[in-house]
Amino acid sequence: MSHPGHLSPSPTATVIHTGRQAARRVLPRGIVLTALGALTLSGGTVALAGLGGKAPNPAGLGGILIGLLMGFVGVSSIVAAWAARRSTLAVDESGLWVNNGTAESVIPWKDLAGVGLHWSRTGRGSGQVCSLELYPNSPIPHGGSVLGSLVRDEEPLRPGLPRLRYRLTLPASSRDSVVAAVQRQVPHLWCTAPSGASR
Repeated sequence: MSHPGHLSPSPTATVIHTGRQAARRVLPRGIVLTALGALTLSGGTVALAGLGGKAPNPAGLGGILIGLLMGFVGVSSIVAAWAARRSTLAVDESGLWVNNGTAESVIPWKDLAGVGLHWSRTGRGSGQVCSLELYPNSPIPHGGSVLGSLVRDEEPLRPGLPRLRYRLTLPASSRDSVVAAVQRQVPHLWCTAPSGASR
């Protein structure tokens, strides 16, 4: 996507902090998983080395491996959540600005054929995730550290829109703010989901 005339959102842009809720949700899980990994690792080490007056047990190696895996996943979650805590979306007259906490890019309104909401079920099947879908009116360029990870290839919300689009998952706490800001800027691009779509 090409940049508009300026390289950052306008001072009057609506800025929505999307990373804070995710960080508050993921950080405690990462900390707990890291702590459990450390406990499992130490228990496996004690068993394998035969500490505490017991004979060495080769099964301790399994505890060590599981502890290392849990610790790795926990620490990775903490690092990712910490980096994403500054993630924002900014909406102004030129486009939607995506900041992942380390880099920023823009999807200009002039490059879009439609914008709408997409609802999908979570892996557990009981909840739903809402995302903002941005349909370009020209091919999506390859690469891009910020926007590249947002590209999806699925059936569009309505006929005539391209399969390839940008998908931004919206935290429940900021969904209404993002939708209102986008609809203020480009009401003519807003698409509603088909009447049979699940909510």
